Amino acid sequence: MRLSRRTSWFLAAFGVWSWIIWTTFVKNLWKDSSGQAFTGGGHAHPTAYFWIHLALAVTSFVLGTLVGLVGLRGLRAARSTPAA
Repeated sequence: MRLSRRTSWFLAAFGVWSWIIWTTFVKNLWKDSSGQAFTGGGHAHPTAYFWIHLALAVTSFVLGTLVGLVGLRGLRAARSTPAA
């Protein structure tokens, strides 16, 4: 299967976007002071909210990486094939 250059660029950009968004989310989750992510003083006791959102972030990192790699492979394949 071949991907168009436009689709390959979209997938590569989605991978980068996913890393930017979810890195920011994890930083904000870690700094949470509302009491949703941690109970007690500091980061003593993570809550279910923390673990669920951390699992979502890790899953999104993995999927974003895989989608981005598919996009990069598509771009590499498009570069090696002459344009029609």
